[in-house]
Amino acid sequence: MVMNPRIGIIGGSGVYNPELFTLDRKVKMDTPYGETSGDILVGSLAGVPVAFLPRHGEKHQFPPHMVPYHANLYALKQLGVEMIISPCAVGSLQEEYRPGEIVVVDQFIDFTKTRDYTYFDGPQTVHISIPEPFCPELSRLFSQAADELGIKAHDKGTYVCIEGPRFSTKGESRMFRNFAEIIGMTLVPECQLARELGMCYVSLAMITDYDVWKDNPVDLAMVLKTMGDNLYKVSQLLEKVLPQIPPSRRCSCAEAADVEV
Repeated sequence: MVMNPRIGIIGGSGVYNPELFTLDRKVKMDTPYGETSGDILVGSLAGVPVAFLPRHGEKHQFPPHMVPYHANLYALKQLGVEMIISPCAVGSLQEEYRPGEIVVVDQFIDFTKTRDYTYFDGPQTVHISIPEPFCPELSRLFSQAADELGIKAHDKGTYVCIEGPRFSTKGESRMFRNFAEIIGMTLVPECQLARELGMCYVSLAMITDYDVWKDNPVDLAMVLKTMGDNLYKVSQLLEKVLPQIPPSRRCSCAEAADVEV
């Protein structure tokens, strides 16, 4: 039996590749925050114990604003996970961030409106500090691996997270272009909840299209093809990076919140 993993992967169903992932067991966990979005799949990838959780559910039944983010992160933490790798699909807000490329996100802007953002709802008030929201060590490993594999990846980029499930208007998209490189719907509150739990978090954003600001937006067929290409690249990155992750963490991600949840 595979030991409880230190590494968790949260992604869409397309990220789960049974050809690479050796499944050991499925874990169903209930939490103080309700059920997770699906069973946690525990096994190994590239010989490394990992836990995979489908963010939107096995049938993609949870839209971005309804994903049980609190339950998902809490359950992975209880399972022993210390680090979260989060592949996600995004649109590009800048010409030089092209469909088919990967962004190792380094900043985010929260433009969501109705989500539950914290575990710290009282009676104790806690303000976490996250000027650098993503794990520098994991980000470095993935950026370096992309360079070695010849995968076009940006080692930084600001992700503006919108509420969804609708996409932006052209007016909104033009506004966001002044502040960010990519746009998506799932990063918040997932990444900040991970930090509240003292977990490392890295976002591998897969660019599928230009957002609606561009005069000739990419059509659906091209989006689907680009997504398939991106998933293959993410698989390559996971195979290369997972065995390189050191047995003990060298970052300060665990120190953002100094109280137990």
